This record gives sequence, C-alpha cells and structure tokens, in this order.
Amino acid sequence: MVTPPESPGSSLSFESPLARELADLSARRRALQNLSIDFTGETRVITVSNQKGGVGKTTTAVNLAAALASLGARVLVIDLDPQGNASTALGVPHNADVPSVYDVLIDQEPLADVVQTSPESPNLLCAPSTIHLAGAEIELVSQVAREHRLRSALEQYLATADAQVDFVIIDCPPSLGLLTINAFTAAHELLIPIQCEYYALEGLSQLLGNVSMIQKHLNSTLRLSTILLTMYDGRTRLAQQVADEVRQHFPNEVLGTVIPRSVRVSEAPSFGQTVIAYDGQSAGAVAYREAAVEIARRAEGSATERHEEGDA
Repeated sequence: MVTPPESPGSSLSFESPLARELADLSARRRALQNLSIDFTGETRVITVSNQKGGVGKTTTAVNLAAALASLGARVLVIDLDPQGNASTALGVPHNADVPSVYDVLIDQEPLADVVQTSPESPNLLCAPSTIHLAGAEIELVSQVAREHRLRSALEQYLATADAQVDFVIIDCPPSLGLLTINAFTAAHELLIPIQCEYYALEGLSQLLGNVSMIQKHLNSTLRLSTILLTMYDGRTRLAQQVADEVRQHFPNEVLGTVIPRSVRVSEAPSFGQTVIAYDGQSAGAVAYREAAVEIARRAEGSATERHEEGDA
C-alpha cells in the first residue's frame, strides 16, 4: 500500500516555527486567564527610568500599570515627562489648562487635586504631565526642599486616599535632572527597561552611579529591583547576546519575561490606549501581563527586605 504524500493541512504543518509560536502564545494566554494574585496591602512605589531614549520606558510604565490594574491592583501612574506620552497612552487629558504634576511640584497643590481616572479602568489612575512641566527643572532650582517635593506630595496622597493604592509607577524623562531626582527620592524601587540592541548597557553605569548618590544622600531605601528587556527580536543573534549579557551582570534583577517588538504595542498610544486595552490578546500585551505577574509576585520578597532593613 502506497502512503499518500502529506497535504499542506496535515500535522506536519504544525511543526513550522510560526505554528509553534502561535501554539506557545495560546498556551500563555490560557495560563494568564487562570491566574489569581493576592496583593500585600503595602504600596510599592516604582520609578521607571533610563537616561537613554527610545528604550520603551514610557511604553513599559503605562502597559505594566494597565496590566497590574487588570490583575486587580489599584495603580497610580505619575507622568513626570514633559512630553506627556504616558498621559496620552492612558487616555487622560493633559492640555495646558489641566491641573498637573507641575502644580504639585511648583505650587505644592495636593496630588489628589490633579489625579484623574483613566477611561481604561477604574483601578488605573494618572497624575498627568503638561507642557508647563518643561520649565519645572529651572523653577525647582530655587525652591526649598526641591528634591523632596514629589515625595512629600505622594506621602500625603497615600495617607488620605479613599482606597488602598497597591502600586505607584513614576514615568521619568530621559535625563538625570531634578524631575528624575524627585522620582528617585519618592520611590522604593527602580525599574530599568533595557532595549535588546547594541548600546543597551551604554549609560547604565552612570545611571546606577546616580542611584548610589541618591541612596547615600536622599533616599536610602531606593533599590534597583527590576530590569526588563524590551524590543526583543528572537530571530537575531544580537538580541540573544544582549539578553545573555544583561542577565549575566544582573541575574537577580532581570525578569524572565522579555517584551518582543510588536506593531500592536506601537499602535496603541495613537488610539489613546495601552496595548492591554487596544489588543489584549496580542503578543506584546501577553508579555506585559506576564511581566506584571512577575513584578506582583516579587512583592512579598521586597516587603520583607524593607522590613529587615528597617529593623537593622
């Protein structure tokens, strides 16, 4: 008996790289559907920073915030970048007449007066940035306690908030000026997105040097807790080499999840949405949701470390 040749629709077609990729993505989606995360009841303040531009910093901040909110966390995003891209992605108005982080830093307005709820989720809040923030670096120079303005406002907000805030995510500008210093002083944790390309580690030593100075003089509780690899293209040897190098240098900080290059992630902000709302089943959205789960599951360990430091 002669065996007929395999047709294009036969089982052999499922051995193609694309088919394996789709099967893997489907399995990851199913795993996320069955997840249940219990939050610690302690607010984690995370600043997302990298002085190198174009690494997916704002994209990471807003998509992680949206992913955490989808898990049931109450999340506040503070947009400290004068470009206001995080505010745009969260669908929050941020024209020149809108009360913003500028009013909090310069005029010491209560943070509660500028916080808005994103149309994406009642669990997702945003303190927007406006064009006025571009001049805040200069205006802060002559202010009293200029490095602590954001920290004081945030502490007051969290102490009087109507409901528990599980995460505060601060999106920094791509620089190491007073706005970023305010973010470092207010935060407990630093999250650094690193692009999987040639200059990935360029400037990182300078950033960590500045973090060390902040720890010494302004905020001893700040620590590098998370590094997230972004814009990963598994088809290239370069991306794999960069990922391996970063993991070798920071084995405990790098998340297991990597964020792939994704058209959906790039498209979402033009619709005033995060990729979680724009296309929650896409590869980029699934990756950000997995990264959010990793970060949420680190909560217990980070809280324990902070308590031990306080006891010491």
